[in-house]
Amino acid sequence: MAGKSPWGGSNGSGNGESGGEGGGGDTPSSGDSKGPRNPWLPPGKGEEPRRSASIEDIFKNRGPEGPRRSGGGGGGGPNFRLPQRPGGKSWLPLIIAGVAGAWLFFSSVHQVGPKEQGVVSTFGQYSRTLQPGLNFTAPWPFQNVDIMDVSTFRSERVGSSGEKLILTGDQNLVDLSYLIRWNIKDLKQYKYQLAEPVETVEEVAEFAMRASVAEKELDDVLSGSGRADIEQRVRSRMQATLDAYRSGIAVQGIEIEKTDPPERVIEAFKDVSAAQQNAETDINRARAFAQQVLARAQGDAASFDKIYEEYRLAPEVTRRRLYYETMESVLSKTDKTVIEAEGVTPYLPLPEVRRRSQANAQAAEGGQ
Repeated sequence: MAGKSPWGGSNGSGNGESGGEGGGGDTPSSGDSKGPRNPWLPPGKGEEPRRSASIEDIFKNRGPEGPRRSGGGGGGGPNFRLPQRPGGKSWLPLIIAGVAGAWLFFSSVHQVGPKEQGVVSTFGQYSRTLQPGLNFTAPWPFQNVDIMDVSTFRSERVGSSGEKLILTGDQNLVDLSYLIRWNIKDLKQYKYQLAEPVETVEEVAEFAMRASVAEKELDDVLSGSGRADIEQRVRSRMQATLDAYRSGIAVQGIEIEKTDPPERVIEAFKDVSAAQQNAETDINRARAFAQQVLARAQGDAASFDKIYEEYRLAPEVTRRRLYYETMESVLSKTDKTVIEAEGVTPYLPLPEVRRRSQANAQAAEGGQ
């Protein structure tokens, strides 16, 4: 029985000889006139030439998951499509509109806090200043907003990290450290007039401190009253200089934290300071004693004035009272009592009798 060869030809019966009415066994059919078909190639049109399979042909239509299948005339990669709305329209316009709305909202609406202000710049140039509350601007990048805290006091400490020597008016050196408190009073000037605001504040403070200390002697710098005067002068000088720079900074205060002599002579300064304190202590004691004596003298004088007024009103009574008081104060300090009266012993040693009786009583107690 004749069958179709896997190579494209018709075969006879099992003995390998071709037969049939159509012609000889070695002549291929009209559709396979150009040679046997390769079973590893996909079926093609009769007019396409047949050729041997290559490694590219074997793996061209295969992937990690198996042979690829494509419908229609051509194959390709996966076709990605966005999900559609219920009406069949695309979600892409709505997504773009949402992104644009969020961009407009977050770049145009600004909430400024109670202690804050904002600077609005249009293409890099200053436009206006935003006050606390809800504010609206053009979206970025047309306008940009920089919000800063303008009410909170900032602190800068100078001279705390090492020895900072300053020359006084009497040609002495003092190691001094201080604290600066300041805040922003004009945000526009602060943003656009100074390149390094913090460094500017420190440098202006150092200039003002050196100028103010040079006007004082060492003792005034080390004392409390002198330091308060220096702090006030430094603040005034700093504010005048910063206003001349149009810095937009307000100096709230200067606090001197340390005023010590140089480390190399600090022991000698301590000895001198101790001697001065001892001298001040002795002077204060002398003044206190003088005030006590003066107060006592003034009191005695006032008392005598009152007695004199009474004496002028009743001289005899006053004279007798003074006599009695004087005798009482004198006789109370003696051990003898003299009594001038008839029938009484002229000399009565009452204190001696009292001492003897006390001695006898103590002896009796000791014997028991």
